[in-house]
Amino acid sequence: MVAVAGVIAKEVTAMTGVVLKFGLALITLEERSSYPHLWHSIAAPGSSMRVMKLAPAAAMALSGAALLILAFAPLGTALGWWHFGFGLYWMMPWSGYVAASAVALAVATLALGWSKVRPGDRIVLVAALIMGTVLAYVPWQYQRIRSTLPPIHDITTDTDKPPEFVAVLPARAAESAGSVDYDHAQLPVSQRKAYPDLVPVMAALPVASAFEQALKVAKAMPGWTIVAVDAHAGRIEASQQSRWFRFTDDIVIRIAGTEAGSRIDMRSTSRQGRSDYGVNAARIRAYMAALRKELG
Repeated sequence: MVAVAGVIAKEVTAMTGVVLKFGLALITLEERSSYPHLWHSIAAPGSSMRVMKLAPAAAMALSGAALLILAFAPLGTALGWWHFGFGLYWMMPWSGYVAASAVALAVATLALGWSKVRPGDRIVLVAALIMGTVLAYVPWQYQRIRSTLPPIHDITTDTDKPPEFVAVLPARAAESAGSVDYDHAQLPVSQRKAYPDLVPVMAALPVASAFEQALKVAKAMPGWTIVAVDAHAGRIEASQQSRWFRFTDDIVIRIAGTEAGSRIDMRSTSRQGRSDYGVNAARIRAYMAALRKELG
């Protein structure tokens, strides 16, 4: 991992240096009349044309490098080349920095040297600009979500007595996952503040009927894998993997009797990391909405 990180850091540094050189050259193209002595000291004859010829390729190369870094972040994690934290918290941000450099170079070249750029190179610059913008948006969006939500990843509709995991525990142990003990005093407070809408579903049905409906909806949820079904205990367990980093989250649904019928609670927790980017809360919302629709 250290060797790979060193190579990536070296390449990023080199590409950033190229961007700075191009940016300086582009600025001097615009400002040479105001600062003639500075211009003559940093630019040799013909350098402006060389800049215009190389800038499109450099901008596209930076966008391509950002794409590779972003793609290798989850791939290297899946292949065991590095810890998920390296891919998620180091490589993803750096892909954004490199993409932003591509955007800056493309914009500067188009804005300051439009008349000197050939039509074909303008197309390359626009492509690099669009590609870089999209690639810079991905890590920015992840960071924005992460900064607006509490660093928790164990979410439930019952913070007083959350449903308990049973069948998924061996798989979690094999993956060295975090504890499922719901014993952090601040966790319920943080959840209620961030996700006040997460509440149980109350059904005017016997427990057996409510269990059947809850199981039917669980089996229909996209991406869910049903791990265990225990009608006697009123418990359904499932898991789901994320599409990108292939993180596994565990799900447990509890159906219990009440005076008026049944109460369905749900809990969703991640196996790794601290912050879940709101994924577990969104999963509970989606399931509960589908269950309410099924119950009518």
